[in-house]
Amino acid sequence: MDYAAAILSKLPGANRRAHGVRRLIETLQSYLPEEQLAQITAAYEFGAAAHAGQSRITGEAYITHPIAVAQELAEMRLDAQAITAAILHDTVEDTSVSLEDIAEHFGSEVALLVDGVSKLEQIEFRSRAEAQAESFRKMMLAMIEDIRVILVKLADRLHNMQTLGGMPIEKRRRIARETLDIYAPIANRLGINRLKVQLEDLGFRHLHPFRYRVLETALKKSQGSQKQIVKKITEEVESAMADEGIEGEVVGRQKHLYSIYKKMAEKKRQLSDVVDVYGFRVICDDVNSCYQVLGIVHGLYKPMPGRFKDYIAIPRINGYQSLHTTLFGPKGLPLEVQIRTRDMHRLAESGVASHWIYKADEKSDAGPQRRAREWLSNLEELQQSGTSEEFLESVKVDLFPDKIYVFTPKGDIMPLPKGATTVDFAYAVHTDVGDRCVAAKVNRGLVPLRTELQNSQTVEVITSKGAKPNPNWLTFVRTAKARTAIRQHMKNLRSSESVDLGKRLLDRSLKDLGSSLRKIGKTRMSEAIEELGLSTTTELFEQIGLGERLAPLVARFLADVGDEAGAGTNKASLTIAGTEGMVVTYGKCCYPIPGDSVMG
Repeated sequence: MDYAAAILSKLPGANRRAHGVRRLIETLQSYLPEEQLAQITAAYEFGAAAHAGQSRITGEAYITHPIAVAQELAEMRLDAQAITAAILHDTVEDTSVSLEDIAEHFGSEVALLVDGVSKLEQIEFRSRAEAQAESFRKMMLAMIEDIRVILVKLADRLHNMQTLGGMPIEKRRRIARETLDIYAPIANRLGINRLKVQLEDLGFRHLHPFRYRVLETALKKSQGSQKQIVKKITEEVESAMADEGIEGEVVGRQKHLYSIYKKMAEKKRQLSDVVDVYGFRVICDDVNSCYQVLGIVHGLYKPMPGRFKDYIAIPRINGYQSLHTTLFGPKGLPLEVQIRTRDMHRLAESGVASHWIYKADEKSDAGPQRRAREWLSNLEELQQSGTSEEFLESVKVDLFPDKIYVFTPKGDIMPLPKGATTVDFAYAVHTDVGDRCVAAKVNRGLVPLRTELQNSQTVEVITSKGAKPNPNWLTFVRTAKARTAIRQHMKNLRSSESVDLGKRLLDRSLKDLGSSLRKIGKTRMSEAIEELGLSTTTELFEQIGLGERLAPLVARFLADVGDEAGAGTNKASLTIAGTEGMVVTYGKCCYPIPGDSVMG
C-alpha cells in the first residue's frame, strides 16, 4: 500500500509537494509493520490539521518542521511512538491541542513524550534564564523516565539549527551558543555521533560565521589536493590486511569543522597543522582483527610517541570504543587512524538510539545504553539542586567531555572529568564517602584533597565518621555530583543552625517578658503556629534565626502582651543589606541589650 500517496491525496493541492511526507513514509516502511504506519499517518493528519494556517519563519508550512524531526528519528530507526511524538511535538505548545487530546487519540506513552519536550509556557518566571532553566529541568527529568524524550528534542534542535537563517543575528547567536553548550554535548554523552557532529558544525556556523567560512574554504582546498595520497594509503593498508587474511574496509575519514576549530583554539595550532592531517578509519569483523590491524599500520608507518589510545579496553564515558593511533605517513605527513569493529562503528554513530535499531541483538544493552543509564541515574541526584539554574549549571559541568581514568584500590576503573580532584573521586565512589573524607592517597602516597588527578593513578580515600564536607571544597571540585552534595550539606547545615539560633533568641525574648518556651506550652504554641500561617515550630524557629521574623515581636505575640508578630517590617527598623539569608549570631564578646548603640 502506498501510504505516502494516500496521505498526500488528503492535503490541499498547494501543499502536496512541500511536506516531505513521501520520503518519511518510505523510510518507515523499511522497518515498521503496516499497523504502526497507520498510527503514524493518523498522527500526521492530526498534526497537519492542528498546524493548519501556521508557517515557519522561512515561509514554509509549519508541518514541514515536525515531519523533518520525524525523518531524522526515522533514519535512526526509532519506534512508532517516538515518530508519532515527533510529528505532534509542537501541537501542545503552539496550538489549541491538549495533552489529554493526544493521550485520547494516540495513547499516554506518546502524550508523555510530547509533554517532555514541551516548554513551560503557562508559568510566569522572573527572567528568560529562569524560564529556560526550568523548561530544561522538566525535559531532563522526563528523559530520566524515557530516553526518547531527549532523542525527539535533539532531532527538533537539529532541524531548528538547519533553518535558523531567517532569525535576527542575536537570536541566532544565543541559540547557537545554547546548542554548543548543551545539546551537542548531550548528543555526545549519549554516543550519538551523527547528531553531535551536525549540531556542532551548525552551532559553529551561526556563532562564528566568518571563522566557519575560512575553515570551510581551507578544508575543501586541502581535500582536493589530498585525494591521491588518501587513495595510495588506503590501497597500502588494504593490501597489507589482505596479505594477513584480515577482512575489513579502509575509508578516508572526513573531519568536521568544529572539531578542527576546537583543536586550533585549545592547542594553539596553525590552520595548516590541523587541516593537513589525514584521517582514516578501519572497520574490522572482530576485536582480535582490530589489534592485528594496529600491528599492520605500525609496521607500515612509524607511530608518533604518546599518540596511541586504547578505547576498546577502556571505553570513553559514553561507551565509545576504538583504537586510536597517529602515524608518520609518506613524506612525514601525519595520519590519524581509528580502528574498530562493525558493532563498535554502529554504536559510535547511533549511541543509545541503537537500542531500537538492533533490539534482537543481545549486546544492545552494552556500551552506550549502559553508560546512558548510569548518567541518567546521576541526573536524578543532580536534580536535587535547589534551583533550576543550579541544575542547568550542574548538567553543563557533568557534560564536560575531556575525561581521565583512575583506579580504585581494588582495580576498578573510575572515569572523571579532566581536572578532577581526590574529593571528586570520593563523591564518585559514594556520596557518604565524599561527605566523610578527610585525606587521600594517590599511588600509596598522601596528597592534599585539592590534588588534581592524572590518568592511570590509583586513588584511596581516607574517611572519618565525624567528618563533614568543607564549604571551601567548592573552590576546587569539578564534578556536578560533588558540587551538588556539598551545596546540599551547606543548606542543611544552615537550616539546622538557623533553627537552633531562632529557638535560643525566642526563649531569651520570652524570658525578658517573664515567660519561657517551657511555660508557653505545646497548646499555645500550636495555636500560634496556626495563626501565623506556619506548619511547624521548626519553621518558626528557622524564620527567626534567618531574621525573617523578630524574636521580641513573636515573644509578645506568644505571651499575649499585645503586639502582633510581624516579619520585622516596622518603620523604625534599619535594614542592613548584604546579609540576606545569612545566619547571624552575636559575637562571643558582645551581649547587647535593647537601647545599646550599634557599632561595627
